[in-house]
Amino acid sequence: MKKIAILVMATVVLSMQAQKNAAVKNLPPVSDKIMENAVIYEANIRQYSKEGTFNAFAKDIPQLKKLGVKILWIMPIHPIGVEKRKEGLGSYYSVQNYTGVNPEFGTLQDFKNLVKKAHDNGMYVILDWVANHTAWDHAWVKNHPDYYVKDKDGTMVSPFDWTDVVKLDYSNANLRKAMISDMNYWLKNANIDGFRCDVAMEVPVDFWEQARPELEKTKPIFMLMEAEQPNLMKKAFDMQYGWEFHHLMNAIAKGEKSGKEIDEYLAKHAEKYEPNDISMMFTSNHDENSWNGTEYERMGNAVETMAALTYVMPGMPLIYNGQEYDFNRRLKFFVKDEITPKNFGKMFPVYEKLGKLKNNNAALHGGKNPASFKKIETGNENFYAFEREKNGKKVVFIANLSNKTIESTVHLKGEFKDYMSGYKIQFSTDAPLGLKAWQYLILEPTK
Repeated sequence: MKKIAILVMATVVLSMQAQKNAAVKNLPPVSDKIMENAVIYEANIRQYSKEGTFNAFAKDIPQLKKLGVKILWIMPIHPIGVEKRKEGLGSYYSVQNYTGVNPEFGTLQDFKNLVKKAHDNGMYVILDWVANHTAWDHAWVKNHPDYYVKDKDGTMVSPFDWTDVVKLDYSNANLRKAMISDMNYWLKNANIDGFRCDVAMEVPVDFWEQARPELEKTKPIFMLMEAEQPNLMKKAFDMQYGWEFHHLMNAIAKGEKSGKEIDEYLAKHAEKYEPNDISMMFTSNHDENSWNGTEYERMGNAVETMAALTYVMPGMPLIYNGQEYDFNRRLKFFVKDEITPKNFGKMFPVYEKLGKLKNNNAALHGGKNPASFKKIETGNENFYAFEREKNGKKVVFIANLSNKTIESTVHLKGEFKDYMSGYKIQFSTDAPLGLKAWQYLILEPTK
C-alpha cells in the first residue's frame, strides 16, 4: 500500500508539473492585461555575446525571466545593405530584405527557436521594424522605383543625413500593401507578437492605422513606436518612447532640474495624452548608449535612483541589454563589439527586485488601466514623493533627487516597510526624514 501511495503521489506531482509547463508553453495572446505589469528588454543580438547569434542570446532567456521581463524587443535581424554602407558591418536599420535573416545572427529556424523559448518562458517577442526607408540595394529599388521618394530631378533621396538608406513613399498604395505583407510574414512564419517601429513619426499616421487592423487579422499584436506623439497613440500604437521624461531624468541627475519639473511634466502629459496611453520609461537604449553615452556617463551616482523611478512611475520600464550587468561602456554601432564582462554585481539584484515588484503589485500597474498617481507634499523640491494605488495595494516612493544629504518633511502617516531593504519606518504627518544623496525608498504599508 505504501508503494502505491508513493506512486500515486509521484504521478500527481508530475501531472501538476506538466500542467504548469503547459500553461507557460500555451502563452495567451498579447493583451492589455499583460501591459499592466510588464518589463520590456531590448536585445542587441550582435553585441550581446561573443558569438553575436540568436542561439547565444536564447541561452539567457530564463535568466531574463528572473528580471520580470515579459516583452523582448529584438533589434533588426534582417540582411544589411552593402551599397553605400557607412562602415564595418553596417547599420541594422539599413534593411536589404524585410523577409530575410542576417546570416551573422543565424538562420530563420534559429530565430524561430528563440521566439519559442521566449514564449515557453512567458515572454512576448516584438521585432524592430524599419518602415521609413530601405537599403540602397533592396530589391524594391530596382524592381519598384515608384516605391521611393524622389527629388525634383527624379533622383531617390536619403532621409536626414542617413546616406546608407533611401526613403520610401507612402503615397503609393502598392508600397503599403507590400510593407504590410512583409510585416505579416513574421507574424505567420516566426510567431512574433508585434513590432517596435523605427522613427514611426516619419511614416504617415494613416499607414500605421491601416496596417494595425490588417496585421491583427493574423493575431493580436503589441506595437511600440520610436516617437512621442499623441496622434499615433489613438489607433495604431500601444506604447511610445518616454523621451521627455528620459531627458528630464538626465537633467535632474546633472543638477540642472529638480522634482518640481516632474510635476510640470506630468501636468503637460495629462493635457496631451489619454490616461491609458503608455510611455516606455528608460535610462538607456541602443541609441543613447552608443551616441549619447552610458547611463553612468549621463547620470553618474543617480543611476540606481533613476532606474527605480522608471519602475514606479506610470508606464513600462525598459532594460537595455548590459544594464543588468553594470556594463559601463558605449557599444560600437557599426562593428562587432561585446557586452563584457557580464557581472552579477550591483544592478542585477536591483532589477530583479524591481521586476518582481512591478510584476506582482497592482499599485505599479502602468498599462491601459494604470494605478492612480498622487503627489505627496514635502518641504523641498528635490525631496520628491508620490503614492500609487490600485485594487487595495499601495506603493509610496520617496527620493532625494540631489547630490547632497537632505532632511525634509514628508506629508505621510503610518508604518511602512522599505521594499528594497526590508526596514520598517514609522511616519507621523510632516515629521522630518533625512536621506543621503540620491537615496530612495519604495514603501509598502505594513497593515
